[in-house]
Amino acid sequence: MRDNNKKSKRSSSADKATTTRMRRIAAAVALVCFLGVGICAWLILFSGKAPSSAVVRIPSGASKAQVHDSISRYLGEPYASKVSRLVGLRGTDLGSRHGAYLIEAGMSPLSAARRLTGGPQEPLTITINGFRLLPVLEEKVSARFDFNEDSLAGVLADPEVMKQYGLTPEQALSLFLNDSYQFYWNASPSEVVKKIGSHYEEVWTPERKDKAKALGLTPAEVMTLASIVDEESNKQDEKGMIGRLYINRLQTGMKLQADPTVRFAGGDFTVKRVKNPNSIQSPYNTYLHAGLPPGPIRTTSVETIDAILDSKPHDYIYMCAKEDFSGYHNFAATYSEHQANARRYKRELDRRGIY
Repeated sequence: MRDNNKKSKRSSSADKATTTRMRRIAAAVALVCFLGVGICAWLILFSGKAPSSAVVRIPSGASKAQVHDSISRYLGEPYASKVSRLVGLRGTDLGSRHGAYLIEAGMSPLSAARRLTGGPQEPLTITINGFRLLPVLEEKVSARFDFNEDSLAGVLADPEVMKQYGLTPEQALSLFLNDSYQFYWNASPSEVVKKIGSHYEEVWTPERKDKAKALGLTPAEVMTLASIVDEESNKQDEKGMIGRLYINRLQTGMKLQADPTVRFAGGDFTVKRVKNPNSIQSPYNTYLHAGLPPGPIRTTSVETIDAILDSKPHDYIYMCAKEDFSGYHNFAATYSEHQANARRYKRELDRRGIY
């Protein structure tokens, strides 16, 4: 009986050991499987890098499919699928993430998903430089945002909006000083105009307003005058002299007779030699109408504004492009001097075959 009991105990111990080993093996297998599944999930969702940088724009109310298509278009379908799955796991409503987000080259799908669902927007830079026509500016600027040009045009055509800056809708081009501005893609037309307008107000300090007043001009009139000066010359060192020449004409009651206003009125900026200026009927034609035109003929810069405001007094009321085609001008105080300058320039035009 004792031998049988011993055998029974040894058998029971062996069974327990076997059971323990089996459990350990099962646990090890389960762990390997778990790790395998985890590695597969990692490979599926987290591995990979953005092949290049791209700005993904999410319209207001966008669906997951729309965002997926946008990512796929810029960064490829495999990467887009991983990002979309991770976005889904985060449970974010992308329709509420209206904006533009930068996915940088080398960014993991997880980092991209975090950027799209909770990260900051990527700002965009708008550069204003020498726009001649307001509709063209409206078209080019609005193309960078999530609104159409008609929406921007509507804000700029609102007399109450322009009145805040001492301008009329005809002078709206003045608001856009040549400079670079940063915005977010989802900014509204009103927000864009407000930021542009804030810069305009910062430029027109009390000191500059006092200088304009001393010249008998309002800030809006200086902006229009500066636009004509910019069209007359790209030589910064003579812009003040040209501005003062036109101020002399305004103060003596002479018509400005500025060729750039004729080109603007005719809508042809390629004309090198203005002929029959009186034939173009337009309030912007300063050969026909006294004083400044209703608004600027291009966007201008702070440098040109200051060149006019700080210009030194002189007696010149005539100018003519120099016959050496240097881009500079000959100035004259009398008509006879001006005629002599004009004859030299005309001879050179004829010699070069410019008609």
